[in-house]
Amino acid sequence: MAVDEPGQDPKLQEDARLASLDARLRQAQADEAVRTGQARPKADRNEQLGNRVLSYLIGGLAGGALIGWVLDRLFGTSPLLLISLLILGTVGGFWNIIKISTQRPD
Repeated sequence: MAVDEPGQDPKLQEDARLASLDARLRQAQADEAVRTGQARPKADRNEQLGNRVLSYLIGGLAGGALIGWVLDRLFGTSPLLLISLLILGTVGGFWNIIKISTQRPD
């Protein structure tokens, strides 16, 4: 084996301790990736689009209901603004869904 070449001499057999250490190291790295959530595959485009649609629906409903409820409490118009803004929030959510559904895919 030459003095300036790195690594083991290819003529020598691989040490069983090094092979065992490599296997344990790979297992520990895999366990750590699972623990930190890095082993989970990334969301594909369809899953991202579905989450986006769901957020538009829930956001429109919840936002309209919350703002309507607060304005009803301030102005004393009990269910009027709650119902109107709930409907407007729902329409806004569906409008956003229609806008993203008519976009051309990249």
